[in-house]
Amino acid sequence: MDRTDGDGDGAAGPRFRRRRELGAASARSLLLTVLGEFVLPAGEPVWTAAFLEALGLLGVEEKAVRQALARSASEGWLSGERHGRRTAWHLTPAGRRLLTDGTGRIYGFGRPGGEWDGRWLLVLATIPETNRKLRHLLRTRLAWNGLGNLSPGVWVSPHPEREPEVREVLAEIGVADTSTLFTGSLGDLGEARRVARQAWNLDEIELAYEDFLDAVRALRPADDPGTFAAHARLVQEWRRFPFLDPALPARLLPDDWSGSQAFALFHERHGAWRPAADRHWKAMASD
Repeated sequence: MDRTDGDGDGAAGPRFRRRRELGAASARSLLLTVLGEFVLPAGEPVWTAAFLEALGLLGVEEKAVRQALARSASEGWLSGERHGRRTAWHLTPAGRRLLTDGTGRIYGFGRPGGEWDGRWLLVLATIPETNRKLRHLLRTRLAWNGLGNLSPGVWVSPHPEREPEVREVLAEIGVADTSTLFTGSLGDLGEARRVARQAWNLDEIELAYEDFLDAVRALRPADDPGTFAAHARLVQEWRRFPFLDPALPARLLPDDWSGSQAFALFHERHGAWRPAADRHWKAMASD
C-alpha cells in the first residue's frame, strides 16, 4: 500500500479493496512508475506533453501531472530544460539511482528463495514514546528491511543475513548504541509459524494479493493506448508489495499462498503487455 502518497489524484482502472480505503494512487506515485518503467531504460529526455498524455491515460488531470513534475524536480529526481515554450525533463543522477534501486527491488521481489535453515534475526530497539518522530522512522525503516514487530521494542526476521543492513539503519537513526541484535532458532515449525503471524498481518497481505489478482485479471486492453495504461497499472500495483510483504520463507506461509499466484500473473502479463506498452510510449515521447 502506498502510504507515502496520499494526495488522492484520481487514476482510472480497477481499484483494490484496500485502495478504496486509502485513496487511489497519486499523480506523483504514477509518475514514478512511468519514470522507472519507461524513462529510465530509454535514457532520453521527455517533453512535458508526453507525461501529460501518458498520465492522462491513467486518469490523472493536467494540473496534477504538472504539480507532480514540479515536486519531483524540487526533490532532485528530475531537471527541466526549457526549449522555447516547451520543457524537456531529464532524470538526475539521484533520480536514476532511486529508480534503479526501486526497479531492482520490484523485479527481484517474489522469486522463490532457498530452503530456510530455521534461524531468526532478533532486534531489541526501543525509543521513548515521547519521541514519536524517531519511533515512526525506526518502524518504517525496519519494516522496509522486512522486519516484523513481535512486541513493543522487539523486531524479528527469518533472514539473519540482513543483519548488516539492520545495523546500518540503527546507526543512521542514532539508536545503535542502545540496541541489541542476535540470531538463533525458535522452537519447532509450529512455534515459528505462530511468531510469523504475530509479527506480520498475513491475512491483510493475502487480501492485498487477492485484490491484485482480481484487478489484473479484469484488465483486458484492446489497443496500444489501453495496453500502455494496463501495463503501467500492473507495475504501479505490484511495486507496493516489497513494502507490504516481508518475503517470508515458504515454510512460514499458509498453504496456497496467494502471493505465489500474484507473482506468476505479474510476470506473465508484464511480458505479454510490454511490447505494445513500449511501442505506445515511444510514440508519445517522440511527438
